[in-house]
Parts: sequence; C-alpha cells; structure tokens
Amino acid sequence: MIRRFRQSDLKFVMGIWLDTNKKAHHFISPGYWMENYESVKEALPKAEVFVYEEEKSRKIKGFIGLIDNDIAGIFVEERFQSKGIGKQLLDYVKQIKPYLTLHVYQKNERAINFYRREHFMVRSETIDKSTNEKEWIMTWEKRKE
Repeated sequence: MIRRFRQSDLKFVMGIWLDTNKKAHHFISPGYWMENYESVKEALPKAEVFVYEEEKSRKIKGFIGLIDNDIAGIFVEERFQSKGIGKQLLDYVKQIKPYLTLHVYQKNERAINFYRREHFMVRSETIDKSTNEKEWIMTWEKRKE
C-alpha cells in the first residue's frame, strides 16, 4: 500500500534513508550521511513524501521523496530491494506528475539502470559540490496520448 508520509513515520523513514545511502553509495564516506542526517530529518516532512507500507505488518519498506517535480530519492529497505517496491513508488508519482527530474551519482549503476528501465533519459552532467562526485540529471515525461 502506498500512502502519504505521516510525522509518526519519521523514525522508520530516516532509518531506511541512512542505511540505504550508506550501502548504495559505497564511494562516499559513511560519515557524510551521518553529518547530513539531522538536516534531512528536518527537511523531509516539508517535502512531498509517499511511503510503501506492507499491508499485513503495517511496516514501512520504502519511500519516495519529491520537491515539486524533482525526485529527492527513492529508498527501499535493503532486504526488500528488487521486489518491485521502488517501481510501485515511482509508478505512483508518475500518475500525479506530468514530468520528473532527478540527480543520480554516476557510480550508482544500479540506480541508473533502474531509471533507464523506467524511461528516464540523461539530460546533463554535473558535480555534486558536497561530495565532489559526478552526477547525471535525468528526466521523465508523461507520454502524450
């Protein structure tokens, strides 16, 4: 089940955010994520966030964060990755947004492959000033029928 984020979800969502970032971005010091934890925790409730909640257990397994049409991130608990949760979250926001953009580290090949499968196109390259890592800016647009 996908639903809007509630303030009571914050602890679980931030746990997924921290664990997933450390594992997906092995090329960035884990300390970087710890240093940014509090600022993300403060900013997250201000974003448009949708969580994937398992219906039986009512436990959050993943979430997607948006700022307008920009995907701030899709995060799925490690043991539930590659089970369609990220795709369901992305499909959900594709239904309510006419286009989407995102930044993805070039070294995060798994994420790049996922976004390409989901019809995102690389539009430009940039450097994340806080990590000094190369990123791609990718976009998706709803097809006109």
